[in-house]
Amino acid sequence: MSMPLYLTDLLARADLNLSVTGDPAPGLLDRTIEAATVSDLLHPGEWLQGGELLMTIGLLLPMEPADCRAYVADVAAGGAAALALGLGHGLPYQAAPQPLVDAAQEAGLPLLTVPDEVPFIAVTKAVFEARAHEERQVLQRAFATQRRLTAAATDNGLRPMLAEWTAATGVGAAVLDPLGRLLASGGPDAEPLLDDARDLIDRVASRGLRGSAASTAGGRQLEVQPLGARRLRGLLLLSGGPDASARAVVPGLISLLSLELERRHLMDEPERRRRSALLAELLAEPEAGQERAAGRARDILASVGLAADRVRGVVVEAPRETAQEAAADLALAVPGGLVRVTEGGGLVEAVVGEELDVRDVLGRFAPGCPAGLGPLAAPEAVRTSLRQATGLLGLSRAAGEPVEARESQASRLLLELGDRRTLLGYADTVLGPLDLADSGEELISTLAAWLESGGSWDTTSRRLGVHRHTVRNRLDKAMALTGRRLDDADDRFDLWLATRIRRGGRV
Repeated sequence: MSMPLYLTDLLARADLNLSVTGDPAPGLLDRTIEAATVSDLLHPGEWLQGGELLMTIGLLLPMEPADCRAYVADVAAGGAAALALGLGHGLPYQAAPQPLVDAAQEAGLPLLTVPDEVPFIAVTKAVFEARAHEERQVLQRAFATQRRLTAAATDNGLRPMLAEWTAATGVGAAVLDPLGRLLASGGPDAEPLLDDARDLIDRVASRGLRGSAASTAGGRQLEVQPLGARRLRGLLLLSGGPDASARAVVPGLISLLSLELERRHLMDEPERRRRSALLAELLAEPEAGQERAAGRARDILASVGLAADRVRGVVVEAPRETAQEAAADLALAVPGGLVRVTEGGGLVEAVVGEELDVRDVLGRFAPGCPAGLGPLAAPEAVRTSLRQATGLLGLSRAAGEPVEARESQASRLLLELGDRRTLLGYADTVLGPLDLADSGEELISTLAAWLESGGSWDTTSRRLGVHRHTVRNRLDKAMALTGRRLDDADDRFDLWLATRIRRGGRV
């Protein structure tokens, strides 16, 4: 623990022979002294930084009660820890004047007296010697803690380092992976901290290696630091306020933990290669006559811990020079880590379970990269999901965000990116017969409302304020005029898309 210099420490020094005036309130003499300075200005407060012992001989200070109160208020507002008045022969005062004593008592500012035989420089030297001794102690404790951490790092583990840190500093510590999952901690109470620090963890993780953050939750000070060399490999969560010596060791702790995570990353390379080969096997076309393709696919996924009933393919277009690193990041984030880089080198393919928040993972580990998300499918159909995901990369480039293989999103992109004249021509072709009919606008609005409600007669009738039989009669007339059928999927999609184009492409 750091040992700061208290006002009581100065009062206890016989060589200084300092005295306290008045009757200071309890605790006032326990203030810490950061520095000592001398000033005879009438308004010295603006020149103070806080925590000073301000010494003066009161040369310019009028001893009127109002003037003394104004002077003491200015000193206190500047953050001074205490005021000291020099006494002696040839000086303005041989004893502390009562107006100054009363003003200090009223403001709650300790007022000391410095006797004639003690020069101000002696007090200044005593303060700075004590501060220098304190700083030496801080450095010695920091070096000792750093040596213990370095020795623990040779055990090739996160846990020994965190345990040494907590034992030396009393500050809790935990290492998380980039998704905020606990990897190791220096004590048994790390899990409850994760809930309190969740927002802080997510904020730092989203910024990569670019910064840290701190906050207070549950009465505890929390701090999160990123770990890694060139890419984010993990997060350090500290709970409790480190003192000066512990704070000096935090950069060293971060460096040692980052080295350990980088070492783990390199050691995991053979496993990533094995899983990449498993993905290639999963995506291989089954041989002619091969049976139980579904069982084979499920066995491959189960072997890496991916037992979801439905999976989806994800394809990310990453720069060739960083594709392997992007694949390694995704392998860490994806349960099962079934990820590979294609032979061309520019695409990263992954198979993920339906419970994974793919957009969150891509936002953290592949920000700005075009990405396609295939539809959920049975394990044996994952090749089709990946093929659809690859087909969405062009749309993702244009949209500037990942695109999912869902009809509503694909249609939105078509409406936003398609040539407007071509789209309007398409809508005119589909809805032209209704334009020529009596009450054509009424027929089109009824058709659009019915399609938007998912084919619900009751919802459409309530939205339009007409009887459901009226809705049915209008749609029967519309289908007779257009030659379309509402129970035909292709006809229904053509009609839906045409009505959306007429509305200006709003989805």
